Amino acid sequence: MAIRLGRKGALLMNNIIAILASVLMGISFPTGLFELLIAGRFLIGINSGVGLCVQPLYIGEVAPKHLRGGMAMGSSIFLTGGILAGQIVGLRELLGGEAYWPLLLSSSCFPAFAQLLFLPWFPESPRYLLIDRGDELRCAKALKQFHGSSEYQKEMEDIQQECFALNGEKPRKPWQLFTDRAVRWQLIIVIVMTMGQQLSGINAIYFYATYIFEQAGILAEKIPYVTLGTGACECLTALTCGLLIDYVGRRYLIIGGYLLMTLWSIVLTFSLTYQELYSWVPYVSMASIFAFILSFGLGPGGITNTLTAEIFVQSSRPAAYMIAGTISWISFFTIGMLFPFIVNGLKQYCFVVFLLECSLVAAFIFVVIPETKNRSFLEIKKEFDKLNFGRNTKKKETELYERRHLHDEFLKISV
Repeated sequence: MAIRLGRKGALLMNNIIAILASVLMGISFPTGLFELLIAGRFLIGINSGVGLCVQPLYIGEVAPKHLRGGMAMGSSIFLTGGILAGQIVGLRELLGGEAYWPLLLSSSCFPAFAQLLFLPWFPESPRYLLIDRGDELRCAKALKQFHGSSEYQKEMEDIQQECFALNGEKPRKPWQLFTDRAVRWQLIIVIVMTMGQQLSGINAIYFYATYIFEQAGILAEKIPYVTLGTGACECLTALTCGLLIDYVGRRYLIIGGYLLMTLWSIVLTFSLTYQELYSWVPYVSMASIFAFILSFGLGPGGITNTLTAEIFVQSSRPAAYMIAGTISWISFFTIGMLFPFIVNGLKQYCFVVFLLECSLVAAFIFVVIPETKNRSFLEIKKEFDKLNFGRNTKKKETELYERRHLHDEFLKISV
């Protein structure tokens, strides 16, 4: 969709899907046609999948490299903000009562309407316009809108260099990436990071949250209000990560996030084991839940999508997001199916599985992934060429230099 319609066109179409889904779910209760609820929920699933792929793709392509991390984190910031807003309006005192369910289910149409109203005024991705469409005039016009008439030239040169390096390469299909040696390690990284994000134990934390809150003495009717704290934690850490990512770097944040999640998994295993021995232990468990969520939001929660945009060049990026989205939903479905059996079998020791997973992913990232802060897409590609081609990297760089030199000489002759 992002290839055929463009980034902006795909987002506009996705908002139409969101509005249709909201209408179907909203009228399902008054009409008694619960088939509409199922259809609407299915469309919302499509809407979420497309949105989580195309939004960071668009933002990652339009952002200057020194602000790319913070701008790409915007998707996570507003996603967590939307979750928190949903938790608030879903309280029984607001729209959580049975009489207001149609309003609650159809409320997602409001941000979709807002995007349909304002998004047409934004330009298309300049990289998409030049590299995929070959439209240099529209690319320059879009860059001027984003960066101003006096600052756009540097970004234009960066896009032209990437366009020349790709040498007319067309957008790749997802299955083509699996046979392309040039993106072998990038693909492995995306698969490991995406699976690591979903299988990190964050869903187990939410599963145990109600039980731990009850053990801490919180009344059942008050637990929804305490749960707002988990949504606020995610929103706060996404915002903090957005402020830090272009200063601290991607590697430190994501590795640190996984290591902290490993630590809190250990603490939770012990606190849940001795939950009933001491009166203060449930409070340790409750604090560990919030600390785990904070650690997740500071690293894996937001940086995974950002890195997916950065480690691929233009021709492979949309296909990489499609693969990442598919892996994410498969992992989410798998953990949803298996987690009840894991809990029944291991009880509180289920967090041992997650701490092992978090520590292994942290080690993998430390060994394999280079820092991408303040680097162009071509500079990042050169780093991965060393992994993908080894000794042949120098030869490829020499060929690229010769092609670029011939290109420059041709331009001089033309002038």
